[in-house]
Amino acid sequence: MVNIALVGCNGKMGKAVTSAVQSRNDCEIVFGADPFGTPAYDYPVFESLAVSDKKADVIIDFSNPASLDDILAYALEKKIPCVLCTTGYSPEQVEKIKKASESVAVFYSGNMSLGINLLIELSKEAAKILGAADFDIEIVEKHHNQKIDAPSGTALMIADGISDTLAEEPQYVYDRHSYRKKRSKNEIGIHSVRGGTIVGEHEVIFAGHDEVVTISHQAQSKEVFAVGAVNAAVYLADQNAGMYNMGNLLAAKLG
Repeated sequence: MVNIALVGCNGKMGKAVTSAVQSRNDCEIVFGADPFGTPAYDYPVFESLAVSDKKADVIIDFSNPASLDDILAYALEKKIPCVLCTTGYSPEQVEKIKKASESVAVFYSGNMSLGINLLIELSKEAAKILGAADFDIEIVEKHHNQKIDAPSGTALMIADGISDTLAEEPQYVYDRHSYRKKRSKNEIGIHSVRGGTIVGEHEVIFAGHDEVVTISHQAQSKEVFAVGAVNAAVYLADQNAGMYNMGNLLAAKLG
């Protein structure tokens, strides 16, 4: 049985993770940490990890980037692996995550969906062929009107994956209205839509001469991300220090 500490338990994703854990018999949430909202769970909720008197095997974080320092400090002090599902980290925060992974196991992914990670792999394979054939690459992401960061962490994951396959490092272009020039070949356009209750949609467009190839993914509910996070937590609990992502989890399931 894997004992989970859930940071951000009172938020929408925290509630989804709680529901996902309740349907399993290989893990349980032993306590939550959240300074906001009113908890309604059968596990205790503390204002922060630091004031908890419970012991966990792994941390799942679905809060916000401002909580990172406290989470890493607690994980390092207690030698507890952590699954970081929050997006919008600064480059400096990403470096802190990498540094922490030298001492504890850290699962870090901008998106916990199996389907999204498959989309990234398919986009990388498409880029190897179509990028060399002068296809222009654009990424469009859509999310609900309460999402704070833009572009989404997932859109950047897709762009980074594609970038790794190209012979020349591309330029990411986020705001074309400020560019009064033709599109150059060395670009990946990344565009954000915010509206309504869209859970998450990502589309990768390869536009060539007289033909367009599109790879897309739609998340129908937050449950897919919650299930992915719980799978990651159960997997990470037995791992040594290091950086892990969905690719490692998929390899473990397949192998």
